[in-house]
Order: sequence, then C-alpha cells, then structure tokens
Amino acid sequence: MAVTALGYVGVHSDRLDDWADFACRLIGMQKIDRSAKAMAFRMDDRMQRLLVSGEPGDTLAFMGFEVAARSDLQDYGARLDRAGAKVEPGSRALADRRFVEDLMVCWDPDGNRIELFYGPMLSADPFVPGRPIGGFKTGPLGMGHAVLHVRDVDVLLPFYRDVLDFRVSDYGLSPYPLYFMHVNGRHHSFAMVGSGQSGLHHLMVEFENLDDVGQGYDLAQLEEGRIAYTLGRHLNDYVTSYYAYSPSGFFVESG
Repeated sequence: MAVTALGYVGVHSDRLDDWADFACRLIGMQKIDRSAKAMAFRMDDRMQRLLVSGEPGDTLAFMGFEVAARSDLQDYGARLDRAGAKVEPGSRALADRRFVEDLMVCWDPDGNRIELFYGPMLSADPFVPGRPIGGFKTGPLGMGHAVLHVRDVDVLLPFYRDVLDFRVSDYGLSPYPLYFMHVNGRHHSFAMVGSGQSGLHHLMVEFENLDDVGQGYDLAQLEEGRIAYTLGRHLNDYVTSYYAYSPSGFFVESG
C-alpha cells in the first residue's frame, strides 16, 4: 500500500484568461479546454495535471495523489475511516472528469480535499508546450510539489505521516514549523508551513533544463509585480528556482 506521487492539483479561480496566459506563456503548460467555466493544463503524456475552475470556494480545490494499486484505495479508505477522517468513494462521473480509472475522496484535519486515485489516463496526442521548452520532469516523480499553509502542523502531521504514509524529508521549527514530506525520489511532493493560515502556499513544477527556467524568469521580469522571489538555490533539495505570483495569488515555483 503506497501513495506514489502528486498527480494533479485543482484550483478555483474566476480569472481563466489570466490563468491561460500564465500557465501557457510563462510556465509552458499546454491548455486543454474543458468547458466555458473550466480549463485544464497538460505537462506531459497525462490527460491533465492542473485544473482551474470558476466554481466558488477556497483557492485550493483539491490535491490528487496517485496510489500504486487499485486495492490501495480500499485499504487507505479503511485506515482513514479508523482515524476518524471524512471519506467518500469517488463516483464514476468524477473519475471520468479526472481521467483516472478509480478514486476516493477524503479531507485532512484542516479541511483540504485529498483525492487518492489509481490508473491515470494517457493522451494519444503528444504534449505541445505553451512555449518552447525541453519538457517537465514528471514521470514517477509526479507533477512537482504542493506546499500548504496550515493552522497547526502538529494536528496535520499525523494525518499525512501516519495515515497516508508520507515520509518526512526534513523540517524546521523556527521562525515557524515547516515540514517537507516525500512519497517518491523527489525530495518532497508535499510540505506544510505552520503559518496559522490555510490554503495553498505554492505549487512547484520542475523543468528538464535550467535554460527553460531562465527563459521563464526573463519573461516573468517583463511583467511588473510578477516575480515574488528571485532566482536562487535551495539548501535542502538543491533546486535552482524562482517564484512567481499566480493569477490566484499563491506562488508557482519554477525550478
């Protein structure tokens, strides 16, 4: 029984045109229209990785984590139920919208929606990036990582570590608690910042080539106020990256 990767992320936003420009022209994703009030973006051979909808609600709509086997869904469902978490089976209609064979839905103690899924569908069409790039580093590593603001790390840590089997990569306690957690060979697919707030802090995507990061950084500098943190290198995962403000206000890290 294992969670293997961050497979997809969904956000709420009524700024679909801004998201289309940001995700395609700056980040390099491929836009896939889903409806008049929703769109999805590809990063590789998967049908979709990032989903943006105009539905009301908090900015973060859901995080989708892939499991290794279909039976893992039932096993995790039983474990989550014993832990007192809210759990629901995923409908066939929801699985079709997510382009997966099967899934289940649960909520962490802060109310963040988690979708555990099995069997992602692949596209028959090749990935066409929104700007010329050498591709994203995905595959078994997943789409990147997601970092959440949380009210109390001590409440959420047992949920992700002990119930969902996320493993702690490293952590810090000052000036606020910060935990990095991995589910595969990527240093972290998930992290929590004990800021006392809630919601998405940032989403990270990793490029195959450093040049593609630099070109995105150049493009971002052409827009006033787009850069949140300038180009630098992390000491824990050794990723060279910069952070840009997304149309929804949270950061997107390109590394």
